[in-house]
Amino acid sequence: MANTLDQLVDQVRENRIWRSIFRSGTGDSNLHKSLFVQQNVFLHLFSIKARKRTLEFSATWYLGALTFGTFMILVVTGVLLMLYYHPSAPQAYADMKDLQYVVSSGVFLRNLHRWSAHAMVFLVFAHMFKVFYRGAYRTPREFNWVIGVVLLLVTLLLSYTGYLLPWDQLAYWAVTVGSNIASAVPLMGAKIRFLMLGGTAVNANALLRFYVLHCVILPLTAFLFIAVHFWRIRKDGGIYAGDHASEGSNQ
Repeated sequence: MANTLDQLVDQVRENRIWRSIFRSGTGDSNLHKSLFVQQNVFLHLFSIKARKRTLEFSATWYLGALTFGTFMILVVTGVLLMLYYHPSAPQAYADMKDLQYVVSSGVFLRNLHRWSAHAMVFLVFAHMFKVFYRGAYRTPREFNWVIGVVLLLVTLLLSYTGYLLPWDQLAYWAVTVGSNIASAVPLMGAKIRFLMLGGTAVNANALLRFYVLHCVILPLTAFLFIAVHFWRIRKDGGIYAGDHASEGSNQ
């Protein structure tokens, strides 16, 4: 029975469709393992091997992984919230009330999304402080530090654009204050405020614009830069271990 099963597995692996998906074939050698990782759209972002020192808690405090974890929670809960939400005034506020009083586990879903957003902002700052303190932004990692700064800005924009979506008094006046601060920028402040709100006041146009930014443009931007961030970690020799003598120079 075991031999028959092994033969069946071998036949499947030699199948033309199987080989079109897994181009490197199969095997237990280091070459086959490396090719399997390198030719996978998801796995190739990560290192084939890692130094044990970089896997210790003290090396990173797992802040990068925790940040990515909160981002994925936000994506999942955000998609579920979109099933009950209409980006229109005043329906948006009514949908928030339905989530609180009508939808099963709606309060839990909304609070999970909200507290995960707060946690992500905190973790991004903590991650960058840790990287800066350990000097992990130095050669050859300068470019990845810039990518991290971009991701920090995207995180703040995600938090800010999501603030308006409940369409309550707190959201309305918070965005009003924020847009007025943006209008104080010399020379182009008025244009920035108009671009933010889609008009001259916080109204339905602003709500729709913030919804598209929060649910489509900024998440896709975050996914793109996160992929580049992970890829650069691998290209720069893996996670910084603090040992300059063992640092790779591959860029």
